[in-house]
Amino acid sequence: MRLHLHVLSCPQGPNAATKRTAGTVIPEPSFNLPIGLLAIAGFSAYEGVEPLAWITGVLGVFLGIQATRVKFLFEPNALEVVVAGKEEQQTENAFVGGRNKWTYDTFVNWELWWPNFPILVYFKETQTKPEGQIHFFPVIFNGKQLYDAMVERCGPSQNSGPK
Repeated sequence: MRLHLHVLSCPQGPNAATKRTAGTVIPEPSFNLPIGLLAIAGFSAYEGVEPLAWITGVLGVFLGIQATRVKFLFEPNALEVVVAGKEEQQTENAFVGGRNKWTYDTFVNWELWWPNFPILVYFKETQTKPEGQIHFFPVIFNGKQLYDAMVERCGPSQNSGPK
């Protein structure tokens, strides 16, 4: 079930009032970042800057593939990152261990950079480690849907927002 959110304030963080939303929100894939990287690769190759062309080209292809595979599932009480076809499996995070699922009440902060052309989402949570664990993900989802889901489920960020 996909819900399109347009709520701008419904905090769920540790310092916010609680209001639960039913249903799971899955932002649609977006190829803006991979296409942007491939455009930089093409321009770099045209200008003869081959190392930059190779790096941005490979990264663009990789993120394009990942956009078709990786999903953020905004469940009523937790965010889960899953790979298509493995939604029912409880896969371990290769870097920090544990499942890629975090309850919203453990989120300390989150940001979406840059709001007009989002390329990176960051969040810090205390579920993985008591002192906090930082996570960075490329925005390979619809940026507006991702922002709306984060605000609605986690509370407003300190600095970011669609302009």
